[in-house]
Amino acid sequence: MRIIPAIDIIEGKCVRLSKGDYSTKKIYNEHPLEIAKQYEAHGIEYLHLVDLDGAKASHIVNHKVLETIATKTNLKIDFGGGLKTDDDLRIAFESGAGQITGGSIAVKKPDIFKSWLSKFGADKIILGADANNEKIAISGWLEESDEELIPFVKNYIKEGVSYVICTDIAKDGMLQGPSFDLYKKMIEQCHSDPENSGEASLKLIASGGISKFDELPKLAELGCEGTIIGKAIYENKISLKQLEHYIVNS
Repeated sequence: MRIIPAIDIIEGKCVRLSKGDYSTKKIYNEHPLEIAKQYEAHGIEYLHLVDLDGAKASHIVNHKVLETIATKTNLKIDFGGGLKTDDDLRIAFESGAGQITGGSIAVKKPDIFKSWLSKFGADKIILGADANNEKIAISGWLEESDEELIPFVKNYIKEGVSYVICTDIAKDGMLQGPSFDLYKKMIEQCHSDPENSGEASLKLIASGGISKFDELPKLAELGCEGTIIGKAIYENKISLKQLEHYIVNS
C-alpha cells in the first residue's frame, strides 16, 4: 500500500482543516516545500497536494506551490482542488502534477470529466469521491449532492476510472480512525459487480481520520491501494520514521 502524505494549501501555506471546514484552519508551515523535502528524506515517494483556495474559487490557484515542489523534489504528486477546465488541467500538468484529482466536476459536469479520462488515461485522472453519510460532497465539501457513493464509483469504474480517493468527511481531520467499514464495503461491492470484472478494477485510496500507525496495516489488509495521511503526521501521532520503516519493510 502506498503511503501518500497530504499537503493542503491556503494562500501558499501548509494548513489542515477539520471536516473540511475552512473556519477550523490551522497553519502548520509557511513553506510547503520544507514539508515536502522532509517527506522525501524519509523515503516517501508520493504527495497529495490540495489547492484549498482553488476548491473555493473553482479554478486552479496555487499552481506555483505545485511547480516549486515538483521542481525541487522527486515526489510523484497528485494535485486537486478546483480543477474545472481543460486549461486548469494543462496548468496542473505543466506545473508538474503526475496525476490530478477531479471531484465536483465528476458530479456536476460528467462529460468534461469523462473527456479527461479519454484524453489523459486512467493513470493520470483520479476520481475524488468524498462523502458524508455515503452521499457525495462537492465544492470543497461545502455542498452535499444526491449522488450515492457506491453507485457513483461503480458508474465511473464502468467509464474506465481506476484510481479513487475516498474521504469520509465526518472522519477528516478528527484523528478518530478511518472508515474501515466503508472501505471494506466499497472494495467488496465495486469488485464483486460482474460488470466490473474486466480490466478496470478499483484502486482505492483511503483518506481521512488516520490517527495512529496501527491503522495502516489494517487498511492494507482490506485491499486499499494507498492511504493519504494528513493531520496525524502534523500532530505527531505518526512519525516519519514509522512511515519510513513501513515503506522499507512492505
